[in-house]
Amino acid sequence: MSHREVLLALSGLLMAMFVAMLSSTVVSTALPRIVADLGGSEAGYTWVVTASLLTMTATTPIWGKFADLFSKKALTQLALLIYVAGSVIAGLADGIGVLIVARLIQGIGMGGLSALVQIVIASMITARDRGKYFGYLGAVFAVATVSGPLLGGLLVDATALGDALPGYMSGAAWRWCFYVGVPFAVIAFAVLQKTLHLPTVKRDVSIDYVGATLITAGVSVLLVWVSLGGSQFDWGSALSIGMLVGGLALLALFVWAETRVREPIIPLHLFKDRTTSLAVFASVMVGVAMFAGTVFLVQYFQLSRGMSPTKAGLMTLFLVCGVLVSSVVSGRIIAAKGKWKRFLIFGSVLLVAGAVLLSTITATTPIIVVGLYMSILGIGVGCLNQNLVLAVQNNAAQKDIGSASSLAAFMRTMGGAIGVSALGTALGHKVAASISGAAHSDPEVGRAMMDMDTHQIPDVTTLGDVLRPVYEHAYGSGVAQVFLFSVPFAVLAFVAVLFIKEVPLRETIERDDELADLQRAAAAPDDGGDAAAPEKDDRTEAGAAQDPSGVKVG
Repeated sequence: MSHREVLLALSGLLMAMFVAMLSSTVVSTALPRIVADLGGSEAGYTWVVTASLLTMTATTPIWGKFADLFSKKALTQLALLIYVAGSVIAGLADGIGVLIVARLIQGIGMGGLSALVQIVIASMITARDRGKYFGYLGAVFAVATVSGPLLGGLLVDATALGDALPGYMSGAAWRWCFYVGVPFAVIAFAVLQKTLHLPTVKRDVSIDYVGATLITAGVSVLLVWVSLGGSQFDWGSALSIGMLVGGLALLALFVWAETRVREPIIPLHLFKDRTTSLAVFASVMVGVAMFAGTVFLVQYFQLSRGMSPTKAGLMTLFLVCGVLVSSVVSGRIIAAKGKWKRFLIFGSVLLVAGAVLLSTITATTPIIVVGLYMSILGIGVGCLNQNLVLAVQNNAAQKDIGSASSLAAFMRTMGGAIGVSALGTALGHKVAASISGAAHSDPEVGRAMMDMDTHQIPDVTTLGDVLRPVYEHAYGSGVAQVFLFSVPFAVLAFVAVLFIKEVPLRETIERDDELADLQRAAAAPDDGGDAAAPEKDDRTEAGAAQDPSGVKVG
Protein backbone atom coordinates (compact mmCIF):
# COMPACT_ATOMS: atom_id res chain seq x y z
CA MET A 1 0.00 0.00 0.00
CA SER A 2 1.19 3.51 -0.75
CA HIS A 3 1.84 5.98 2.05
CA ARG A 4 -1.42 7.79 1.22
CA GLU A 5 -3.42 4.56 1.29
CA VAL A 6 -1.87 3.60 4.58
CA LEU A 7 -2.69 6.98 6.13
CA LEU A 8 -6.32 6.80 4.97
CA ALA A 9 -6.79 3.37 6.51
CA LEU A 10 -4.80 4.41 9.56
CA SER A 11 -7.24 7.26 10.25
CA GLY A 12 -10.02 4.77 10.92
CA LEU A 13 -7.74 2.51 12.97
CA LEU A 14 -6.56 5.39 15.13
CA MET A 15 -10.17 6.43 15.68
CA ALA A 16 -10.96 2.87 16.82
CA MET A 17 -7.97 2.88 19.17
CA PHE A 18 -9.06 6.26 20.49
CA VAL A 19 -12.47 4.78 21.32
CA ALA A 20 -10.89 1.86 23.18
CA MET A 21 -8.62 4.11 25.23
CA LEU A 22 -11.28 6.75 25.87
CA SER A 23 -13.65 4.18 27.38
CA SER A 24 -11.09 3.52 30.11
CA THR A 25 -9.78 7.00 30.75
CA VAL A 26 -13.01 9.03 30.54
CA VAL A 27 -14.46 7.24 33.58
CA SER A 28 -11.26 7.28 35.64
CA THR A 29 -11.88 10.68 37.20
CA ALA A 30 -15.62 9.98 37.46
CA LEU A 31 -15.35 6.62 39.24
CA PRO A 32 -15.21 7.94 42.81
CA ARG A 33 -18.45 9.91 42.15
CA ILE A 34 -20.05 7.01 40.22
CA VAL A 35 -19.36 4.43 42.91
CA ALA A 36 -20.51 6.82 45.65
CA ASP A 37 -23.79 7.54 43.79
CA LEU A 38 -24.46 3.84 43.26
CA GLY A 39 -23.60 2.96 46.87
CA GLY A 40 -20.50 0.93 46.03
CA SER A 41 -17.50 0.06 48.19
CA GLU A 42 -13.75 -0.05 47.52
CA ALA A 43 -14.32 -3.60 46.23
CA GLY A 44 -17.02 -2.26 43.89
CA TYR A 45 -14.67 0.50 42.71
CA THR A 46 -12.01 -2.07 41.94
CA TRP A 47 -14.48 -4.33 40.15
CA VAL A 48 -15.75 -1.55 37.87
CA VAL A 49 -12.16 -1.23 36.67
CA THR A 50 -11.38 -4.94 36.78
CA ALA A 51 -14.54 -6.04 34.92
CA SER A 52 -13.51 -4.46 31.63
CA LEU A 53 -9.91 -5.56 32.12
CA LEU A 54 -11.07 -9.12 32.80
CA THR A 55 -13.01 -9.59 29.55
CA MET A 56 -10.51 -7.49 27.62
CA THR A 57 -7.73 -9.78 28.83
CA ALA A 58 -9.55 -13.06 28.34
CA THR A 59 -10.77 -12.25 24.82
CA THR A 60 -7.66 -10.55 23.40
CA PRO A 61 -5.94 -13.79 22.26
CA ILE A 62 -9.24 -15.02 20.82
CA TRP A 63 -9.62 -11.84 18.75
CA GLY A 64 -6.00 -12.22 17.66
CA LYS A 65 -6.50 -15.78 16.48
CA PHE A 66 -9.70 -14.86 14.66
CA ALA A 67 -7.68 -12.17 12.85
CA ASP A 68 -5.49 -14.96 11.42
CA LEU A 69 -8.60 -16.81 10.19
CA PHE A 70 -11.23 -14.22 9.24
CA SER A 71 -11.56 -10.70 7.83
CA LYS A 72 -9.63 -8.27 10.02
CA LYS A 73 -11.86 -5.43 8.84
CA ALA A 74 -15.12 -7.19 9.79
CA LEU A 75 -13.69 -8.17 13.17
CA THR A 76 -12.66 -4.59 13.94
CA GLN A 77 -16.14 -3.35 13.08
CA LEU A 78 -17.72 -6.07 15.22
CA ALA A 79 -15.57 -5.00 18.16
CA LEU A 80 -16.83 -1.43 17.71
CA LEU A 81 -20.46 -2.59 17.80
CA ILE A 82 -19.89 -4.60 21.00
CA TYR A 83 -18.24 -1.60 22.61
CA VAL A 84 -21.24 0.61 21.74
CA ALA A 85 -23.68 -1.92 23.25
CA GLY A 86 -21.71 -2.02 26.51
CA SER A 87 -21.52 1.78 26.67
CA VAL A 88 -25.28 2.20 26.30
CA ILE A 89 -25.99 -0.32 29.08
CA ALA A 90 -23.42 1.33 31.36
CA GLY A 91 -25.07 4.71 30.90
CA LEU A 92 -28.43 3.23 31.96
CA ALA A 93 -27.07 1.41 35.04
CA ASP A 94 -29.15 1.79 38.20
CA GLY A 95 -26.82 -0.20 40.44
CA ILE A 96 -23.20 -1.22 40.80
CA GLY A 97 -24.00 -4.75 39.56
CA VAL A 98 -25.48 -3.55 36.28
CA LEU A 99 -22.53 -1.24 35.76
CA ILE A 100 -20.09 -4.11 36.27
CA VAL A 101 -21.96 -6.26 33.71
CA ALA A 102 -21.88 -3.37 31.22
CA ARG A 103 -18.16 -2.99 31.76
CA LEU A 104 -17.74 -6.69 31.06
CA ILE A 105 -19.39 -6.17 27.66
CA GLN A 106 -17.32 -3.08 26.99
CA GLY A 107 -14.19 -5.06 27.77
CA ILE A 108 -14.95 -7.59 25.03
CA GLY A 109 -15.05 -4.80 22.46
CA MET A 110 -11.99 -3.12 23.92
CA GLY A 111 -10.06 -6.39 23.73
CA GLY A 112 -10.83 -6.64 20.05
CA LEU A 113 -9.89 -3.06 19.28
CA SER A 114 -6.63 -3.08 21.25
CA ALA A 115 -5.47 -6.26 19.50
CA LEU A 116 -6.83 -5.76 15.99
CA VAL A 117 -5.51 -2.24 15.41
CA GLN A 118 -1.90 -3.40 15.90
CA ILE A 119 -2.54 -6.53 13.84
CA VAL A 120 -3.91 -4.56 10.89
CA ILE A 121 -0.97 -2.16 11.01
CA ALA A 122 1.41 -5.14 10.96
CA SER A 123 -0.41 -6.43 7.87
CA MET A 124 0.12 -3.14 6.00
CA ILE A 125 3.53 -1.86 7.10
CA THR A 126 6.99 -3.43 7.36
CA ALA A 127 8.61 -3.83 10.77
CA ARG A 128 11.31 -1.29 9.88
CA ASP A 129 8.74 1.45 9.18
CA ARG A 130 6.24 0.31 11.79
CA GLY A 131 7.94 2.22 14.60
CA LYS A 132 6.84 5.65 13.41
CA TYR A 133 3.28 4.44 12.85
CA PHE A 134 3.29 2.97 16.34
CA GLY A 135 4.36 6.46 17.35
CA TYR A 136 1.02 7.66 15.99
CA LEU A 137 -0.64 5.04 18.18
CA GLY A 138 1.31 6.42 21.11
CA ALA A 139 0.08 9.90 20.27
CA VAL A 140 -3.53 8.67 20.15
CA PHE A 141 -2.97 6.90 23.45
CA ALA A 142 -1.71 10.15 24.92
CA VAL A 143 -4.54 12.27 23.49
CA ALA A 144 -7.17 9.82 24.75
CA THR A 145 -5.50 9.64 28.13
CA VAL A 146 -5.27 13.42 28.38
CA SER A 147 -8.72 14.25 27.04
CA GLY A 148 -10.44 11.30 28.75
CA PRO A 149 -9.91 12.23 32.41
CA LEU A 150 -10.37 15.92 31.66
CA LEU A 151 -13.54 15.29 29.68
CA GLY A 152 -14.79 12.92 32.34
CA GLY A 153 -14.19 15.49 35.05
CA LEU A 154 -15.99 18.19 33.08
CA LEU A 155 -18.98 15.90 32.46
CA VAL A 156 -19.22 14.90 36.13
CA ASP A 157 -19.16 18.54 37.20
CA ALA A 158 -21.71 19.59 34.51
CA THR A 159 -24.85 19.63 36.67
CA ALA A 160 -26.97 20.93 33.76
CA LEU A 161 -26.27 17.75 31.79
CA GLY A 162 -27.26 15.65 34.78
CA ASP A 163 -30.49 17.56 35.30
CA ALA A 164 -31.40 17.00 31.64
CA LEU A 165 -31.52 13.23 32.14
CA PRO A 166 -34.94 11.66 32.70
CA GLY A 167 -36.28 9.64 35.62
CA TYR A 168 -33.92 7.90 38.02
CA MET A 169 -30.91 9.11 35.99
CA SER A 170 -31.62 12.77 36.70
CA GLY A 171 -28.74 14.55 38.40
CA ALA A 172 -26.18 11.87 37.50
CA ALA A 173 -24.11 13.75 34.91
CA TRP A 174 -21.47 11.00 35.04
CA ARG A 175 -23.68 8.87 32.78
CA TRP A 176 -22.55 10.99 29.84
CA CYS A 177 -19.05 9.56 30.36
CA PHE A 178 -20.28 6.28 28.88
CA TYR A 179 -22.08 7.91 25.97
CA VAL A 180 -19.30 10.23 24.86
CA GLY A 181 -17.37 7.50 23.02
CA VAL A 182 -20.35 6.29 20.99
CA PRO A 183 -20.15 8.97 18.23
CA PHE A 184 -16.42 8.24 17.78
CA ALA A 185 -17.19 4.53 17.44
CA VAL A 186 -19.78 5.23 14.75
CA ILE A 187 -17.36 7.47 12.83
CA ALA A 188 -14.60 4.85 13.11
CA PHE A 189 -16.97 2.18 11.76
CA ALA A 190 -17.80 4.30 8.70
CA VAL A 191 -14.19 5.31 8.02
CA LEU A 192 -13.00 1.70 8.16
CA GLN A 193 -15.80 0.62 5.83
CA LYS A 194 -14.61 3.11 3.23
CA THR A 195 -10.82 3.05 3.58
CA LEU A 196 -9.66 -0.35 4.90
CA HIS A 197 -9.16 -2.97 2.17
CA LEU A 198 -7.02 -5.90 3.24
CA PRO A 199 -6.46 -9.25 1.53
CA THR A 200 -8.26 -12.15 3.20
CA VAL A 201 -6.43 -15.46 3.04
CA LYS A 202 -8.68 -18.33 1.96
CA ARG A 203 -8.04 -21.49 3.95
CA ASP A 204 -9.89 -24.08 5.93
CA VAL A 205 -11.03 -22.61 9.23
CA SER A 206 -10.75 -24.58 12.45
CA ILE A 207 -11.91 -22.69 15.54
CA ASP A 208 -10.47 -23.80 18.88
CA TYR A 209 -13.66 -23.63 20.96
CA VAL A 210 -12.18 -25.71 23.79
CA GLY A 211 -9.10 -23.50 24.07
CA ALA A 212 -11.20 -20.32 23.99
CA THR A 213 -13.42 -21.64 26.78
CA LEU A 214 -10.53 -22.81 28.96
CA ILE A 215 -8.49 -19.61 28.73
CA THR A 216 -11.54 -17.43 29.39
CA ALA A 217 -12.57 -19.52 32.41
CA GLY A 218 -9.03 -19.80 33.81
CA VAL A 219 -8.24 -16.10 33.57
CA SER A 220 -11.64 -15.14 34.99
CA VAL A 221 -11.36 -17.44 38.01
CA LEU A 222 -7.89 -16.14 38.88
CA LEU A 223 -8.97 -12.51 38.54
CA VAL A 224 -12.01 -13.08 40.75
CA TRP A 225 -9.77 -14.79 43.31
CA VAL A 226 -7.31 -11.89 43.35
CA SER A 227 -10.10 -9.28 43.53
CA LEU A 228 -12.11 -10.79 46.38
CA GLY A 229 -9.37 -12.51 48.36
CA GLY A 230 -8.82 -10.99 51.79
CA SER A 231 -12.13 -9.10 51.73
CA GLN A 232 -14.92 -11.54 50.82
CA PHE A 233 -12.98 -14.58 52.06
CA ASP A 234 -9.68 -15.29 53.81
CA TRP A 235 -6.63 -16.01 51.67
CA GLY A 236 -6.12 -19.32 53.45
CA SER A 237 -9.75 -20.45 53.28
CA ALA A 238 -10.90 -23.52 51.39
CA LEU A 239 -12.73 -21.30 48.86
CA SER A 240 -9.58 -19.26 48.22
CA ILE A 241 -7.39 -22.32 47.75
CA GLY A 242 -10.04 -23.95 45.55
CA MET A 243 -10.25 -20.90 43.26
CA LEU A 244 -6.46 -20.68 42.96
CA VAL A 245 -6.06 -24.37 42.19
CA GLY A 246 -9.08 -24.35 39.86
CA GLY A 247 -7.85 -21.35 37.89
CA LEU A 248 -4.36 -22.78 37.47
CA ALA A 249 -5.80 -26.17 36.51
CA LEU A 250 -7.96 -24.58 33.81
CA LEU A 251 -4.93 -22.77 32.38
CA ALA A 252 -2.90 -25.99 32.49
CA LEU A 253 -5.68 -27.74 30.60
CA PHE A 254 -5.64 -24.86 28.11
CA VAL A 255 -1.92 -25.35 27.46
CA TRP A 256 -2.46 -29.10 27.00
CA ALA A 257 -5.40 -28.50 24.67
CA GLU A 258 -3.35 -26.11 22.53
CA THR A 259 -0.98 -28.96 21.67
CA ARG A 260 -3.89 -31.05 20.31
CA VAL A 261 -5.60 -28.67 17.88
CA ARG A 262 -4.77 -27.54 14.35
CA GLU A 263 -5.40 -23.82 14.95
CA PRO A 264 -4.58 -23.07 18.62
CA ILE A 265 -5.66 -19.77 20.18
CA ILE A 266 -2.06 -19.19 21.27
CA PRO A 267 0.43 -21.14 19.12
CA LEU A 268 2.90 -22.50 21.68
CA HIS A 269 5.73 -22.51 19.15
CA LEU A 270 5.86 -18.72 19.54
CA PHE A 271 7.51 -19.22 22.92
CA LYS A 272 10.46 -21.03 21.33
CA ASP A 273 11.74 -17.62 20.32
CA ARG A 274 13.67 -16.01 23.18
CA THR A 275 12.83 -12.44 22.19
CA THR A 276 9.12 -13.24 22.10
CA SER A 277 9.13 -15.04 25.46
CA LEU A 278 11.04 -12.29 27.27
CA ALA A 279 9.05 -9.48 25.63
CA VAL A 280 5.78 -11.15 26.65
CA PHE A 281 7.02 -11.59 30.24
CA ALA A 282 8.12 -7.93 30.35
CA SER A 283 4.68 -6.90 29.07
CA VAL A 284 3.07 -8.55 32.10
CA MET A 285 5.31 -6.63 34.48
CA VAL A 286 4.81 -3.33 32.64
CA GLY A 287 1.05 -3.83 32.81
CA VAL A 288 1.10 -3.91 36.61
CA ALA A 289 2.99 -0.62 36.94
CA MET A 290 1.14 1.12 34.09
CA PHE A 291 -2.38 0.38 35.30
CA ALA A 292 -1.44 1.24 38.88
CA GLY A 293 -0.42 4.68 37.66
CA THR A 294 -3.53 5.35 35.62
CA VAL A 295 -6.09 3.98 38.10
CA PHE A 296 -4.93 4.81 41.61
CA LEU A 297 -3.39 8.24 41.03
CA VAL A 298 -6.87 9.55 40.21
CA GLN A 299 -8.04 8.36 43.63
CA TYR A 300 -5.01 10.03 45.18
CA PHE A 301 -5.80 13.44 43.70
CA GLN A 302 -9.51 13.33 44.53
CA LEU A 303 -9.51 11.59 47.90
CA SER A 304 -6.16 12.61 49.33
CA ARG A 305 -5.73 16.08 47.81
CA GLY A 306 -9.42 17.06 47.68
CA MET A 307 -9.40 17.92 43.98
CA SER A 308 -12.49 18.02 41.81
CA PRO A 309 -12.78 15.44 39.00
CA THR A 310 -11.83 18.14 36.49
CA LYS A 311 -8.65 19.11 38.32
CA ALA A 312 -7.75 15.46 38.88
CA GLY A 313 -8.10 14.94 35.14
CA LEU A 314 -5.77 17.83 34.45
CA MET A 315 -3.17 16.30 36.76
CA THR A 316 -2.92 13.25 34.50
CA LEU A 317 -1.27 15.52 31.92
CA PHE A 318 2.06 14.90 33.66
CA LEU A 319 1.82 11.15 33.09
CA VAL A 320 0.40 11.36 29.59
CA CYS A 321 2.82 13.94 28.24
CA GLY A 322 5.64 11.59 29.21
CA VAL A 323 3.97 8.74 27.31
CA LEU A 324 3.28 10.96 24.28
CA VAL A 325 6.80 12.35 23.94
CA SER A 326 8.63 9.08 24.51
CA SER A 327 6.41 6.94 22.25
CA VAL A 328 6.55 9.33 19.30
CA VAL A 329 10.25 10.14 19.61
CA SER A 330 11.34 6.53 20.17
CA GLY A 331 9.17 5.33 17.27
CA ARG A 332 10.68 7.77 14.80
CA ILE A 333 14.26 7.09 15.91
CA ILE A 334 13.68 3.34 15.65
CA ALA A 335 12.27 3.72 12.13
CA ALA A 336 15.32 5.79 11.13
CA LYS A 337 18.05 3.75 12.84
CA GLY A 338 16.54 0.28 13.08
CA LYS A 339 17.74 -0.13 16.70
CA TRP A 340 15.11 -0.74 19.36
CA LYS A 341 16.55 -2.52 22.41
CA ARG A 342 18.19 0.62 23.83
CA PHE A 343 14.74 2.21 24.19
CA LEU A 344 13.44 -0.82 26.06
CA ILE A 345 16.33 -0.62 28.54
CA PHE A 346 15.93 3.15 28.95
CA GLY A 347 12.18 2.80 29.45
CA SER A 348 12.48 0.01 32.02
CA VAL A 349 15.00 2.03 34.05
CA LEU A 350 12.59 4.98 34.17
CA LEU A 351 9.70 2.64 35.00
CA VAL A 352 11.56 1.45 38.09
CA ALA A 353 12.56 5.00 39.02
CA GLY A 354 9.02 6.34 38.62
CA ALA A 355 7.50 3.58 40.75
CA VAL A 356 10.07 4.10 43.49
CA LEU A 357 9.56 7.87 43.53
CA LEU A 358 5.76 7.60 43.60
CA SER A 359 5.99 5.22 46.56
CA THR A 360 7.25 8.19 48.63
CA ILE A 361 4.29 10.54 48.09
CA THR A 362 2.04 11.64 50.94
CA ALA A 363 -1.03 13.85 51.33
CA THR A 364 1.26 16.86 51.63
CA THR A 365 3.81 16.22 48.85
CA PRO A 366 4.05 19.31 46.59
CA ILE A 367 1.94 18.84 43.48
CA ILE A 368 4.79 19.75 41.14
CA VAL A 369 6.93 17.01 42.70
CA VAL A 370 4.17 14.44 42.23
CA GLY A 371 3.82 15.61 38.61
CA LEU A 372 7.56 15.17 38.02
CA TYR A 373 7.42 11.61 39.34
CA MET A 374 4.43 10.90 37.09
CA SER A 375 6.29 12.22 34.05
CA ILE A 376 9.20 9.87 34.73
CA LEU A 377 6.82 6.92 34.95
CA GLY A 378 5.08 8.03 31.74
CA ILE A 379 8.31 8.28 29.75
CA GLY A 380 9.18 4.75 30.82
CA VAL A 381 5.78 3.38 29.81
CA GLY A 382 5.93 5.16 26.44
CA CYS A 383 9.30 3.63 25.58
CA LEU A 384 8.15 0.13 26.54
CA ASN A 385 4.54 -0.35 25.48
CA GLN A 386 4.53 -0.35 21.68
CA ASN A 387 8.18 -1.30 21.29
CA LEU A 388 7.66 -4.59 23.12
CA VAL A 389 4.88 -5.39 20.64
CA LEU A 390 7.19 -4.37 17.79
CA ALA A 391 9.86 -6.80 19.04
CA VAL A 392 7.33 -9.65 19.07
CA GLN A 393 5.90 -8.82 15.63
CA ASN A 394 9.36 -8.56 14.09
CA ASN A 395 10.10 -12.22 14.89
CA ALA A 396 6.66 -13.63 14.08
CA ALA A 397 5.63 -15.15 10.77
CA GLN A 398 2.90 -13.24 8.95
CA LYS A 399 0.50 -16.19 9.29
CA ASP A 400 0.89 -15.89 13.09
CA ILE A 401 0.93 -12.08 13.27
CA GLY A 402 -2.53 -11.91 14.84
CA SER A 403 -1.76 -14.45 17.54
CA ALA A 404 1.68 -12.95 18.26
CA SER A 405 0.44 -9.36 18.46
CA SER A 406 -2.51 -10.27 20.66
CA LEU A 407 -0.27 -12.38 22.89
CA ALA A 408 1.78 -9.33 23.91
CA ALA A 409 -1.37 -7.24 24.46
CA PHE A 410 -3.02 -10.13 26.33
CA MET A 411 -0.13 -10.52 28.76
CA ARG A 412 0.08 -6.77 29.37
CA THR A 413 -3.62 -6.49 30.18
CA MET A 414 -3.42 -9.71 32.19
CA GLY A 415 -0.72 -8.15 34.33
CA GLY A 416 -2.73 -4.95 34.57
CA ALA A 417 -5.94 -6.71 35.55
CA ILE A 418 -4.30 -8.85 38.22
CA GLY A 419 -2.27 -5.86 39.38
CA VAL A 420 -5.28 -3.56 39.71
CA SER A 421 -7.25 -6.24 41.54
CA ALA A 422 -4.46 -7.12 43.96
CA LEU A 423 -3.30 -3.55 44.50
CA GLY A 424 -6.89 -2.34 44.87
CA THR A 425 -7.45 -4.93 47.59
CA ALA A 426 -4.23 -3.84 49.31
CA LEU A 427 -5.29 -0.18 49.08
CA GLY A 428 -8.68 -0.98 50.61
CA HIS A 429 -7.09 -2.80 53.55
CA LYS A 430 -4.52 -0.05 54.09
CA VAL A 431 -7.15 2.70 54.07
CA ALA A 432 -9.49 0.78 56.40
CA ALA A 433 -6.65 0.01 58.81
CA SER A 434 -5.46 3.62 58.82
CA ILE A 435 -8.96 5.00 59.49
CA SER A 436 -9.68 2.41 62.18
CA GLY A 437 -6.39 3.24 63.86
CA ALA A 438 -7.25 6.93 63.88
CA ALA A 439 -10.70 6.16 65.33
CA HIS A 440 -9.20 4.15 68.20
CA SER A 441 -6.51 6.70 69.02
CA ASP A 442 -8.72 9.80 68.82
CA PRO A 443 -12.15 9.68 70.58
CA GLU A 444 -13.46 12.57 68.50
CA VAL A 445 -12.66 10.71 65.29
CA GLY A 446 -14.18 7.57 66.79
CA ARG A 447 -17.47 9.33 67.49
CA ALA A 448 -17.56 10.80 63.97
CA MET A 449 -16.95 7.33 62.54
CA MET A 450 -19.87 5.73 64.36
CA ASP A 451 -22.19 5.67 61.34
CA MET A 452 -19.56 5.26 58.60
CA ASP A 453 -18.24 2.20 56.76
CA THR A 454 -14.44 2.29 56.53
CA HIS A 455 -14.55 0.19 53.34
CA GLN A 456 -16.87 2.58 51.49
CA ILE A 457 -15.43 5.34 49.30
CA PRO A 458 -16.62 8.73 50.59
CA ASP A 459 -17.07 12.07 48.92
CA VAL A 460 -14.34 13.91 50.85
CA THR A 461 -15.85 17.29 50.03
CA THR A 462 -18.82 16.42 52.27
CA LEU A 463 -16.71 15.30 55.25
CA GLY A 464 -16.26 17.58 58.22
CA ASP A 465 -13.04 19.02 59.58
CA VAL A 466 -12.59 16.02 61.87
CA LEU A 467 -12.80 13.21 59.31
CA ARG A 468 -11.45 14.85 56.16
CA PRO A 469 -7.77 14.93 57.27
CA VAL A 470 -8.07 11.31 58.39
CA TYR A 471 -9.30 10.14 54.98
CA GLU A 472 -6.81 12.31 53.09
CA HIS A 473 -3.91 10.85 55.06
CA ALA A 474 -5.26 7.30 54.64
CA TYR A 475 -5.53 7.53 50.87
CA GLY A 476 -2.22 9.37 50.53
CA SER A 477 -0.27 6.66 52.36
CA GLY A 478 -2.36 3.91 50.73
CA VAL A 479 -1.62 4.98 47.14
CA ALA A 480 2.07 5.32 48.01
CA GLN A 481 2.02 1.73 49.25
CA VAL A 482 0.43 0.64 45.96
CA PHE A 483 3.44 1.96 44.05
CA LEU A 484 5.83 0.39 46.55
CA PHE A 485 4.24 -2.98 45.82
CA SER A 486 4.62 -2.35 42.06
CA VAL A 487 8.39 -1.73 42.27
CA PRO A 488 9.41 -5.45 42.16
CA PHE A 489 7.35 -5.92 39.00
CA ALA A 490 9.11 -2.99 37.33
CA VAL A 491 12.47 -4.48 38.33
CA LEU A 492 11.51 -7.82 36.76
CA ALA A 493 10.59 -6.00 33.55
CA PHE A 494 14.06 -4.43 33.52
CA VAL A 495 15.75 -7.81 33.98
CA ALA A 496 13.70 -9.38 31.18
CA VAL A 497 14.54 -6.55 28.80
CA LEU A 498 18.28 -6.94 29.48
CA PHE A 499 18.21 -10.51 28.18
CA ILE A 500 16.18 -9.80 25.04
CA LYS A 501 18.16 -10.42 21.87
CA GLU A 502 17.96 -7.53 19.42
CA VAL A 503 17.00 -8.76 15.94
CA PRO A 504 17.28 -6.30 13.02
CA LEU A 505 13.88 -5.01 11.94
CA ARG A 506 12.86 -6.63 8.68
CA GLU A 507 12.04 -4.44 5.71
CA THR A 508 9.35 -6.71 4.26
CA ILE A 509 5.90 -7.71 5.53
CA GLU A 510 6.81 -11.42 5.40
CA ARG A 511 9.84 -13.10 6.93
CA ASP A 512 12.64 -14.30 4.62
CA ASP A 513 11.48 -17.91 4.86
CA GLU A 514 7.92 -16.89 3.94
CA LEU A 515 9.16 -14.86 0.96
CA ALA A 516 11.16 -17.85 -0.24
CA ASP A 517 8.05 -20.04 -0.05
CA LEU A 518 6.05 -17.47 -2.00
CA GLN A 519 8.73 -17.21 -4.69
CA ARG A 520 8.91 -21.00 -5.02
CA ALA A 521 5.15 -21.17 -5.31
CA ALA A 522 5.14 -18.44 -7.97
CA ALA A 523 7.89 -20.20 -9.95
CA ALA A 524 6.26 -23.65 -9.77
CA PRO A 525 4.67 -24.80 -13.09
CA ASP A 526 0.90 -24.99 -13.27
CA ASP A 527 0.05 -28.69 -13.28
CA GLY A 528 -3.65 -28.23 -13.71
CA GLY A 529 -4.44 -28.25 -10.01
CA ASP A 530 -3.13 -31.75 -9.17
CA ALA A 531 -0.47 -30.41 -6.77
CA ALA A 532 -1.32 -28.61 -3.57
CA ALA A 533 -1.93 -24.96 -4.40
CA PRO A 534 -0.51 -22.27 -2.11
CA GLU A 535 -2.82 -20.09 -0.10
CA LYS A 536 -3.92 -17.09 -2.12
CA ASP A 537 -5.34 -13.72 -1.27
CA ASP A 538 -8.99 -13.09 -2.01
CA ARG A 539 -9.55 -9.36 -2.23
CA THR A 540 -12.97 -8.02 -1.45
CA GLU A 541 -12.46 -5.56 -4.28
CA ALA A 542 -11.54 -6.54 -7.81
CA GLY A 543 -8.34 -5.44 -9.47
CA ALA A 544 -5.68 -6.61 -7.02
CA ALA A 545 -2.34 -6.04 -8.70
CA GLN A 546 0.59 -8.45 -8.87
CA ASP A 547 4.04 -7.21 -7.90
CA PRO A 548 7.30 -8.70 -9.30
CA SER A 549 7.80 -10.98 -6.28
CA GLY A 550 4.46 -12.70 -6.88
CA VAL A 551 2.76 -11.23 -3.81
CA LYS A 552 -0.60 -9.62 -4.31
CA VAL A 553 -0.65 -6.07 -3.03
CA GLY A 554 -3.22 -3.32 -2.63
